[in-house]
Amino acid sequence: MNRGVITSLSAIGIAQALKIVTNKKLTGEWHLKHAFTTGGMPSSHSAGVSALATYVAANKGTRHTETALAVVFGTIVMYDAQGIRRHTGEIAQLVNDLEDSLISLKGDFPSLELIKREEELKELLGHQPIEVFAGAMFGVVLGLISAKFENDAIDRKRAKRLRVPAGVNSYRYGQ
Repeated sequence: MNRGVITSLSAIGIAQALKIVTNKKLTGEWHLKHAFTTGGMPSSHSAGVSALATYVAANKGTRHTETALAVVFGTIVMYDAQGIRRHTGEIAQLVNDLEDSLISLKGDFPSLELIKREEELKELLGHQPIEVFAGAMFGVVLGLISAKFENDAIDRKRAKRLRVPAGVNSYRYGQ
């Protein structure tokens, strides 16, 4: 599988697992369900797209078209995570509160017909800006680490092929 894909998916998985730890710090309780939810600290969306963009930039260079695509795609995802999706979650919370208020009013007005939904709307959909920033920083670090490991492995292969002494940069000896 492509190392960029592995790097990005790893960032998403690790960020999701970190949500369990950050939730423990906030609430004092362990809940594995946070590894499978949207929202929370850090943003796994931001971690994944930042890891991919950083990995591509480190390998292809910042002027390459693939880097531009990854950065623009990542920016849109992060904007959506902290903007539109967060606001949608806030609206869901208001709707849920409104429904609860209407149910309490129903006792005072017997003619009011109201059917309560079986499940409330999901409220934790997006991220606060700090959650997006933390996910992005985590992704950048993971992307740089992944690119470094890959580039070191390529250097070792070149050095072995060209019989360059260990520790000497093989780029000096041609490709």
